[in-house]
Amino acid sequence: MIHINSEFLKLRQSYLFTEIVNRTRAYEQAHPDAHVLRLGVGDVRGPLAPVVIDAMHRAVDDMATVERFHGYGLEEGPMWLRQRIIAFDYARLGISLQPEEVFISDGAGSDLGNLTDILGLHNRVAITDPVYPAYVDTNVMAGRAGVWQDDHWSDIILLPCTPENDFCPALPHVVPDLIYLCSPNNPTGTAMTFAQLKMWVDYARENHALIIFDGAYEAFIQSEDVPHSIYQIPGATECAIEVRSFSKTAGFTGVRCGYTIVPKALYGYSDKGEKVALNPLWLRRVCTKYNGTSYIAERAAEATLSDEGRRQNLDRIAEYHHNADIIRQGLQQIGMQVYGGIDSPYIWARTPDGMSSWQYFDHLLNTVQVVCTPGVGFGKQGEGFVRFSAFGLTSVAQEAMQRLKDKL
Repeated sequence: MIHINSEFLKLRQSYLFTEIVNRTRAYEQAHPDAHVLRLGVGDVRGPLAPVVIDAMHRAVDDMATVERFHGYGLEEGPMWLRQRIIAFDYARLGISLQPEEVFISDGAGSDLGNLTDILGLHNRVAITDPVYPAYVDTNVMAGRAGVWQDDHWSDIILLPCTPENDFCPALPHVVPDLIYLCSPNNPTGTAMTFAQLKMWVDYARENHALIIFDGAYEAFIQSEDVPHSIYQIPGATECAIEVRSFSKTAGFTGVRCGYTIVPKALYGYSDKGEKVALNPLWLRRVCTKYNGTSYIAERAAEATLSDEGRRQNLDRIAEYHHNADIIRQGLQQIGMQVYGGIDSPYIWARTPDGMSSWQYFDHLLNTVQVVCTPGVGFGKQGEGFVRFSAFGLTSVAQEAMQRLKDKL
């Protein structure tokens, strides 16, 4: 008899973005002449930057020769890419890292889910609310969530992020072992200041807790008082793992490459109370369960870590910022309360007239054929909000806001 992992059976309903796709598809099938504008799922648009395309072509040419062919590489990634990441993404911020602390992956999503493999099941987890659903679901799958009780998981500490606290969660009364933070934030589009992030780093150090810090949207930061890395906060290498991605920074959602920083100064404790370094544990996990990122994707990532690569990618990010301005201002003009969209490609908006998140989603789809993301899909505190994505064509953002002005 085959026994399954029963924790999977605890997962709540359908995955948020799958439900959005299903409802949108059903509408389009019923209205084949409708022109639906998608401002929901946060996928980037192409094309990739010229420096990236050139690097990928060269990498393909390498694979066409005996002399430059690349087979299996280091599971943690080639030294040349890890050194380039340190020099370009961290040294310029005054952060000192070692290549052995950098692990190349196929994207932030994988590592955010896989990191808990090296952590005990009895760790108490704290997660912001609203939050990217994968943080919660991966802990449900692992067996850390407990049981579902009306509107929350019994063993997960929720950290409410609301307009009243500027979307920066207060320190919890129950001390967690593992804390998830994302800044700039998905879904609220807001970002933590140096002072706000320092509060969490100090708290984690004081309580011997681990922060998993999602920095996937770092390249969108414009505000001077927002850190680009958690390691800009003194002491963070002693309490935090940082996960980054080239997906939103360089449009790699279809290329797949990211990286995770696991400092050597990070320690956990065995069941016997022995102090154990996390870096070699993660290396062991990576070498056992991962065969390494594609050589072609790694060369593409390397190309972004240059002055010209950054300039080309920042040009695209500037377009996304422009889209965010269009959406934010358009929503404000029809009287909606909006947040975010300054240091992030996401705009978080309160639904009008007391509508629920899914009611407003259906209202927009059926009235103006615009797709957003229901906030409640990100957690209880997301009810009564929706998320708009600035990824996509400027013409789509402009038309969507014009439709809202004309019909709502």
